[in-house]
Amino acid sequence: MIKLHELHFRYRNSPREVLDNVTLRLPAGRIVGLLGKNGTGKSTLLYLMAGLLRPQKGTVHFGSHHVADRTPEMLSDLFVVPEHIELPAIRLSRFVELHRAFYPNFSDEQLNENLQHFDLTPEVNLGALSTGQLKKAYISFALATGTRLLLMDEPTNGLDIPSKAQFRRTVAASMSEERTIVISTHQVHDVEHLIDHIVMLRNHNVALDISTEDLCRQLRFEQRAYGEDLSDSLYAETSITGTALIVPNLDGRDTPLDIELLFNALTQHPDLLLRASLSQPTPTLSHHD
Repeated sequence: MIKLHELHFRYRNSPREVLDNVTLRLPAGRIVGLLGKNGTGKSTLLYLMAGLLRPQKGTVHFGSHHVADRTPEMLSDLFVVPEHIELPAIRLSRFVELHRAFYPNFSDEQLNENLQHFDLTPEVNLGALSTGQLKKAYISFALATGTRLLLMDEPTNGLDIPSKAQFRRTVAASMSEERTIVISTHQVHDVEHLIDHIVMLRNHNVALDISTEDLCRQLRFEQRAYGEDLSDSLYAETSITGTALIVPNLDGRDTPLDIELLFNALTQHPDLLLRASLSQPTPTLSHHD
């Protein structure tokens, strides 16, 4: 569990706050998508969670740890994958040898499985890898650390389409009930079938904080042919096959979550969920003599 309470942060010499009074509780056992447009503070929030930045006001706790203290015990249970990765030109096996001791729950078996998924071996020279390959090697190591908190900043940048699919499978396979993974991204389609909790930032604060399960109880995502009635839609946009739309989920039917459509809708209509709740039928009260 990671808890952020009334967090305020601004960079030095900046005229305005990047984050304004942010409060969040992220439970264990979740893969959280931290979504938002570029410049909304996603990376800043991620590094505040890691204790790499300090808020002007507010607190961040990871379990019983005050994150700003960055104690050795806490750091051994937390790992950050930055957007831009620079590693020494040494064999990956040597890199693992130098760093694995920091992480008591490190798993060689998990590392080897991750590398196989990404078509890499422990003997690759990190200095000879492309940007995408380097990111896959580092993500493989990160997932093998066994830390209870794993923070990833734009992890799919630089990955080709097959590697993005493999990334999703590899991350999902590494999850446990004790682990929380937070993935910051503006490429929402890349994490659509991976995350089970959504946090969306807008206007320096949290615009949405909800599990995908609860979200799909309230909203239904549909495709309709051109010319079909859209009067019940909360949001609609033209797609290749007709119209993609979001409607209130009045009958409880499950539909696949369309995060990109949701992202576009919330960007334009922050009150989307409120409007959906107002569309729900009011329960009828029965009176008994």
